Amino acid sequence: MLFSCQGNLSEIRALDLEGDAPQAEALDLNLKYTDSGRLVATLKSERMLDFTNKNFPYREFPDGLEVEFFDPENKSSTVSANYGVIYEKTGLIDLQGDVVIYTSDSTRLEASQLYWDQNQGWVFTDKPNKIRFPNGALNEGQGFDSNQNFGNFRSRTNVGVQIIEDKEDE
Repeated sequence: MLFSCQGNLSEIRALDLEGDAPQAEALDLNLKYTDSGRLVATLKSERMLDFTNKNFPYREFPDGLEVEFFDPENKSSTVSANYGVIYEKTGLIDLQGDVVIYTSDSTRLEASQLYWDQNQGWVFTDKPNKIRFPNGALNEGQGFDSNQNFGNFRSRTNVGVQIIEDKEDE
């Protein structure tokens, strides 16, 4: 007698996972992202759950995360939050709970929730937020959107202090 079996690897892997369980879990994560040998970002988190085997793949950071980005001049900007989700297919990142962004030019943003579209290089929220610019200007409001370096910033409703410099006539 001769026996053989045939199987689909993805079906077999699916059997191993219970319902909504992640396919992997990482603890005390410290990832370094490089491009052509240059460090471009580090991601630190106490815990990451990997759901990239799902129809809508994502990675979840239930205990928070901190990401530090390095520009070509090696200046760094940081993003931290109490919770985060990175959606693989859309490039959208959902950050929640004490979200703080501190850019290399000393711009500081605080919000309860922030979305970051990596593909478009755009950040936005409908939640209350506070942003302090390097020149001392302060903006507090409900909702904003901006490019990721805050060079093109639009606040929906806000109050704040703006610094306007007078230019002397020559």
